[in-house]
Amino acid sequence: MLLVDTNVILDVVEDDPDWADWSQARLETAALQYTLLIDAIIYAELSVAYLRIEELEAMLGTGGFRLEPIPREALFLAGKVFQQYRNRGGTKTGVLPDFFIGAHAAVSGIPLLTRDPRRYRTYFPGLELICPE
Repeated sequence: MLLVDTNVILDVVEDDPDWADWSQARLETAALQYTLLIDAIIYAELSVAYLRIEELEAMLGTGGFRLEPIPREALFLAGKVFQQYRNRGGTKTGVLPDFFIGAHAAVSGIPLLTRDPRRYRTYFPGLELICPE
């Protein structure tokens, strides 16, 4: 199993001029090895690219993505990581989506495919990332 970050999917959906090729290649490679997962946070973030839920559902089905619930342990961890962020001077007032996503992958012991590893490396140092080097 592999959790796929929102940015990778949106790169392909929106044909991002800088990242679409990289993201498409990583998704194709990953699909040969893993079950591709998203969670509720990723689903919500993806929804901004669609006018109708049926369009989003069709893309997810075509892409072979499976919606996986976020474990309670991951929700708890996301809150604790947010506390660390605030203690380090972070200014956001609500738990960041990346904290839910990173905690989900970390607690589940699965890798995360992302093109933006900075925050994940900072707050989830043991998390296996598939990302640009």
